[in-house]
Amino acid sequence: MNPILQHGGPRTAARKAGGGLADLKRLRGALFGDPLNALLSLGVLALLAWSLPALLGWAVLEAQFSPDVNACEALGHRGACWGVVVEKARFILLGRYPAEQAWCPILAALLIIGGWLGTASGRLPGVAVAACLLLPPLLACALLGGGFAGLEAVPTELWGGLPLTLLLTGAGLAGALPLGIAIAYGRRSSLPLLRALLTAGVELARGIPLVAALFMASFMLPLFFPEGGGLDMLWRVLIAIVLFAAAYLSEIVRGGLQAFPDGQRDGAAALGLTPWQTERWIVLPQVLRQVAPSLANSGIALFKDTSLVTVVSLYELTGSLGLALAGDAQWRPFYLEAWLFIAAIYWVGCSLIARLARLATRSARAAGTPSSPPP
Repeated sequence: MNPILQHGGPRTAARKAGGGLADLKRLRGALFGDPLNALLSLGVLALLAWSLPALLGWAVLEAQFSPDVNACEALGHRGACWGVVVEKARFILLGRYPAEQAWCPILAALLIIGGWLGTASGRLPGVAVAACLLLPPLLACALLGGGFAGLEAVPTELWGGLPLTLLLTGAGLAGALPLGIAIAYGRRSSLPLLRALLTAGVELARGIPLVAALFMASFMLPLFFPEGGGLDMLWRVLIAIVLFAAAYLSEIVRGGLQAFPDGQRDGAAALGLTPWQTERWIVLPQVLRQVAPSLANSGIALFKDTSLVTVVSLYELTGSLGLALAGDAQWRPFYLEAWLFIAAIYWVGCSLIARLARLATRSARAAGTPSSPPP
């Protein structure tokens, strides 16, 4: 069969060709639309032409991929020693978690990522979205902690690596988003005292760095508990992360609520919907859809900020790398390759969160309002 006819005929082929030409024109306009853009584009291309051959030679052609420290030392840093990643991969990714139960943190990480993918589908009802956000961190905590179904109990001090990074991010977002929505509505309340207290709390959280909040949770929060009854370090840190992230998310949601047209509320009231039904079925789904890119930015920032928990002796991804190299003088000189591996993981994670947010927004717009009001 003629391939043109097989794919929809000459008109379809012409339409595809026209779309390709339009894409090329847009790309040419973006890169060479004016003298400044043309100069910058040529400069970037010249820099890539100059640096890529050397980078390719160092990273691939002359690199050592096997975990042979003698071969890596013989390179003299002329090529990358990716053997350090192969040698330390389990410790970097899983931290000090017992090797015989390594499947537990791996499954915990997959559960959290699966929950994010389910949320990004954009077609789940509100209850299913809440389940995708809340259940995976809870199940991950149970898996990492062990102590049931024949699993050995593992203290939180041994949790680390990528599963801990994902757990802090997932649990932080799952706790901060509903709290942030409640704070946003509270700041729009008609009660002056409530508005003042919430505004003071948000401004305080936004006015201090996260590392200060982590120190306060680690060393000051135990003072409010009776002797021997304090929370574990991980849960104190998680409380600080949730409160810190909720302050930023509340401002994003509050901005979306302020920009929402009052005409839709009036229309919902004319149809007989109560204020609660109006906010639940009409206002909040549209607001969250509109502010999804900003929420994704906060999620990316939180994903990267989890590296700060190392200062309170919780060894997530970057902390596990530090521990992996600190006690091994042979592999320590090849820290650059190990840090590039960590950077690649963060880049993939941030790109995934951003793409999931775009996918959720696109799916929600294609499907219309995410949920329909009750009859």
